[in-house]
Amino acid sequence: MALIIPVMVRGINNLSDARYCAGMGADCLTFRLDPSWPDHLTPDAVRELSGWVSGVQLMGEFDGLPIEEINALAQACGLHAVLLHQRRPAEELARLTVPALKLMRWIPDMLPEDVDLRFREQASLYQGFVLAAAPAQLPNSAELTRLTEQARTYPIWLGAGYAPTNIRYFAESVRPAGIVLDGGDEIKPGLRDFEEMEAVFEALELD
Repeated sequence: MALIIPVMVRGINNLSDARYCAGMGADCLTFRLDPSWPDHLTPDAVRELSGWVSGVQLMGEFDGLPIEEINALAQACGLHAVLLHQRRPAEELARLTVPALKLMRWIPDMLPEDVDLRFREQASLYQGFVLAAAPAQLPNSAELTRLTEQARTYPIWLGAGYAPTNIRYFAESVRPAGIVLDGGDEIKPGLRDFEEMEAVFEALELD
């Protein structure tokens, strides 16, 4: 299935999600790998899940884990990139063996120049920025205009929640680097409700 824009699915933890998302054309699957998280996956689990899919980028999510340990897990899991939750100094990022993206959050009422500065200061350090969680109060028209301008300048991935009504129009008008979805838990082994996720994939299907 071909899509009009890349899709990243975060928090893959079961085979149903991995196979479904890969089959629907997702570009990237992320796994929560930081050992400080109670729901983190082991390298064995990631290898088992990724062994059933092809044609997707594998990404690990990390919080404060030292760079050397991130590199070891990246190699053990066959990762193509990492998604970092914490901002890291340039000297640390230089030691990474795979490209890094940075998880960021929307800050309401932030001055436009401060938003631009935040992206500009980090643009050379990261392969992209991921604003996965949409705020409770969605960007107003002026903020959306600025977000569109920033998405044309920097590789910004945006959560589907930024466009709760028309994800296709949002993707075509804002033109972010990609759309971010959240994986979920199986109801029981092999059984998963994909209704909401399916609606997004179908809306983004290439005509």
